[in-house]
Amino acid sequence: MISDEQLNEYRLSGEKIRVVRDALESNDVIGIVIAWDGSQVMVRRPNRRVVKLDRNYMFQPYAEPRRHIFG
Repeated sequence: MISDEQLNEYRLSGEKIRVVRDALESNDVIGIVIAWDGSQVMVRRPNRRVVKLDRNYMFQPYAEPRRHIFG
């Protein structure tokens, strides 16, 4: 699970992130962190829609190459 400190860094910097949800890159969510609580993170996508995502997904900076977490 991503820490509150890391989420706060992403929110303050406005850095674009990638949320890896499964093995398919097309299912990744790309956007900026706007808020979170104990179990969910709200991410604003480029089309300005807000998505609530589970904190157990893998969060990484968009500029980094995509990490593969599934075999």
